[in-house]
Amino acid sequence: MANRIMLNETSYHGTGAVKEIATEAKARAFQKAFVCSDPDLIKFGVTAKVTDVLEEAGLAYEIYSDIKANPTIENVKNGVEAFKKSGADYIVAIGGGSSMDTAKAIGVIITNPEFEDVRSLEGTAPTKKPCVPIIAVPTTAGTAAEVTINYVITDVERKRKFVCVDPHDMPVVAIVDPDMMSSMPKGLTASTGMDALTHAIEGYTTKAAWEMTDMFHLKAIEIISKSLRGAVENTKEGREGMALGQYIAGMGFSNVGLGIAHSMAHTLGAVYDTPHGVACAMMLPIVMEYNAECTGEKYKEIAKAMGVEGVDAMTQEEYRKAAVEAVRKLSQDVGIPAKLEALKEEDLDFLAESAYADACRPGNPKDTCVEDLKELFRKLM
Repeated sequence: MANRIMLNETSYHGTGAVKEIATEAKARAFQKAFVCSDPDLIKFGVTAKVTDVLEEAGLAYEIYSDIKANPTIENVKNGVEAFKKSGADYIVAIGGGSSMDTAKAIGVIITNPEFEDVRSLEGTAPTKKPCVPIIAVPTTAGTAAEVTINYVITDVERKRKFVCVDPHDMPVVAIVDPDMMSSMPKGLTASTGMDALTHAIEGYTTKAAWEMTDMFHLKAIEIISKSLRGAVENTKEGREGMALGQYIAGMGFSNVGLGIAHSMAHTLGAVYDTPHGVACAMMLPIVMEYNAECTGEKYKEIAKAMGVEGVDAMTQEEYRKAAVEAVRKLSQDVGIPAKLEALKEEDLDFLAESAYADACRPGNPKDTCVEDLKELFRKLM
């Protein structure tokens, strides 16, 4: 079997990288940008860091901001209509996963209008053409949507999120500038950082993992574990580390998939509007305990990457427990709750069935069932 790796055509990393947006837009002869960014980023002047670059370079743009934290089918439909009216020929997506996921869905539908029913994009839709060119500018260190072929849309009517996996949605350029992430509040830094760690650990243990993605994921676990506490305290080193670590995690998991921590997090987000990173952080140690028997020696490497001492002298049971506890401790240290107060017993059946239907579930290292998922959700109560 051949293993496939897909990454951006071009990516820029480091302080000041945002200035390269103009360089790339001009080199590609783009005429007008459709800027996707959420209302809060506009309000607090983060979006302006990018639009100022466009203005200084004499590049035209139009802003689209009908984007929610968990982007909806309606957000995408409205964006498609706005893009058609704008006269734009490329997209600049500024924000976290929400802005970039919305941009991907809009871009795919514009070039593949037969998929204008947004629900038809779920799973691995057989689109024929690359989406509208996207320059992705993350403002959070977590989703790595700027380097993945995945996006997630919320179906409000059916109370579920659906995952779309499409090589045609890959941004052509990623601009990973720590300065764009410096205004993130502590809570968002913590939750998006734990999302990145979940990407790295699930990507490392998923059924499709192989040597090249293992390399990405282990390095990402190491960098994130060293950097997240500092990033929450807004240190320069912490911000820079998280900007890089989350991107490296994306290089891996985009190509091999995830597991049930993400399936369950998607469901919690759809039903309770739980922030995605918070849901991932709460589920990750619970799912790691559940999966441990099917991970060989991988938890030994996770424990080492997270800085646990004396791992080589531990038994298998000890290093597996140590890896899980290191994740729990990091989550606790950055202020993530361990329990979800909104969770209700009467919701468990729906939650478990939705998580089982999620596109990330088949990649989990341990085969699961609805009843198992129900019991795992119950551990959050």
